[in-house]
Amino acid sequence: MDTYAEICSFDNLYLAYRKARKGKRSKAQVASFEFNQEEELLQLRDELLSGDWQPGAYHSFYIHDPKRRLISAAPFRDRVVHHALCNVIQPAWERSFIFDSYANRIGKGTHRAILRAAQFARRYRYVLQCDVEQFFPSIDHAILRQALASKITDPTTLTLVDGILASGSGVLADEYIMHWFPGDDLLAALRPRGLPIGNLTSQLWANVYLNGFDHFVKRELCCPAYLRYVDDFLLFANDKGTLHTWQTAVVERIARLRLTLHPSQVFPVATGIPFLGFRIYPDHRRLKKRRGIAFQRRFRDLYQNWARGEIPRTRLDATARSWAAHARWGDTYGLRRAVLGQYSLTPT
Repeated sequence: MDTYAEICSFDNLYLAYRKARKGKRSKAQVASFEFNQEEELLQLRDELLSGDWQPGAYHSFYIHDPKRRLISAAPFRDRVVHHALCNVIQPAWERSFIFDSYANRIGKGTHRAILRAAQFARRYRYVLQCDVEQFFPSIDHAILRQALASKITDPTTLTLVDGILASGSGVLADEYIMHWFPGDDLLAALRPRGLPIGNLTSQLWANVYLNGFDHFVKRELCCPAYLRYVDDFLLFANDKGTLHTWQTAVVERIARLRLTLHPSQVFPVATGIPFLGFRIYPDHRRLKKRRGIAFQRRFRDLYQNWARGEIPRTRLDATARSWAAHARWGDTYGLRRAVLGQYSLTPT
């Protein structure tokens, strides 16, 4: 079976639908699709096979978690297509990703990235911490398209990729501040860029976009202790000079992707590494203070909503368990007791 036929197969579309609806079955779009799921999937298959499928408009909204971000949600039937595409193309990319890339991958995730950073902090004295400025708004479509085409050779599949890419062009335009790179002319401002935060394809394609950079750090810089979570990454070494040399090389290399970094720094791991909501030390981890304060405010509001009968107790309990499970990855027993104990909830 060729790639596009596999994407459009009813079995793959049904699997994609099951994945796309997970945790969202109460939403009106999802419930409507589910009510006539067989007809909806057959129509979607026919549109894809005939080339008539067109992405719908995004619904955008801001979240603050902890920084302000614009989330753009595609219509549910489009999300089914995104899952169908990723079901087929992701395995090939998984085989090419480095071990220490932790975002949006099965068996990886935030907590494994935290554990790996702690492991490196015990073995090395210094760290170079970097994060990309305006990452999703800055992703250049031409560069991404070239990277995707290195493994997707089927032209019809690439046409589908182009349609999804084009649908997200401009969604984050107001979030992007123009950066000029050597050799740019005025037309550089018109280059299509940006991936909607919220698309499954965006999560995979973000890893594809930085995959070459990951291999550069591992193979050309020969950094033995490197990890990345989305656009946050750490390089470890036992001397500052090496990290400062790598810092210069990283800035130059990331510019080839038309990306820039926030001011990066080299510092001793003993002072603690702020990473993914925790401060990581060689022998312990602490939840960032602002994360604890933000949860207390959010949970207080949620508790008041429950007290007024506006939400069920199950939602309150689920929120408490979820936060406690996350906070447990740091030395936070006292914090969990202090935050949840006042509501007569037992921390886990």
